[in-house]
Amino acid sequence: MPALQAIGLSKVYGSGDTAVTALDRVDITFTAGRFHAVMGASGSGKSTLMHCLAGLDRPTSGTVRIFDADLTTLNDEKLTLLRRDHVGFVFQKFNLLPVLSAQENILLPLTIAGRRPDRQWFDQVAAAVGLTDRLGHRPSELSGGQQQRVAVARALITRPWVVFADEPTGNLDSHSGAEVLGLLRDAVTALGQTVVMVTHDMHAAAHCDRVVFLQDGRYATALESPAAEEIAAMLERAR
Repeated sequence: MPALQAIGLSKVYGSGDTAVTALDRVDITFTAGRFHAVMGASGSGKSTLMHCLAGLDRPTSGTVRIFDADLTTLNDEKLTLLRRDHVGFVFQKFNLLPVLSAQENILLPLTIAGRRPDRQWFDQVAAAVGLTDRLGHRPSELSGGQQQRVAVARALITRPWVVFADEPTGNLDSHSGAEVLGLLRDAVTALGQTVVMVTHDMHAAAHCDRVVFLQDGRYATALESPAAEEIAAMLERAR
């Protein structure tokens, strides 16, 4: 079942002689309940694609669908509500509020929405990311890896349709990075989430079920459950 679709997706910045085409008629489908990676050289359109898919930026043309919702037909208010209620985000920067505890940071999307947390789901998410004994700690009292665990839990707390992860291991050492990738993997396997991760790290992408490659703003190819060596070879060919 498609969780996410881009159909004829284009994004052009600027106009006239200064126009830059970041995405050029991209067609991609992301199946529900799988861990996807998006890769490509610098300037290939990875981040622009994620921003358009997540409703953070509007495409110049084409269609984006998250399950039955056509993002390109929604006004700004409805798009904001869809992102708040149905999309989870994990960024390279943890974006935690320093005055809040880990638990308060995790629950922040629900607090903003005025929704009561499902205690059983909260306990399940907190246990899944290994934070049960750290919930009262503020970000300054947590390691970088633990802060990213909080960010992953915050992304999962609303039971989103899709979780987008933008270079989620970029600020972490290799051990903490591997732990976070394991958490995202478990979110798919154990919690049934759909995760789309933008990364330049072939070892991170090797944790995924499917890796999509962009080249010069266009869809190039995809690999199913590839090893890091296969990913490296594909990136080399795409240069």
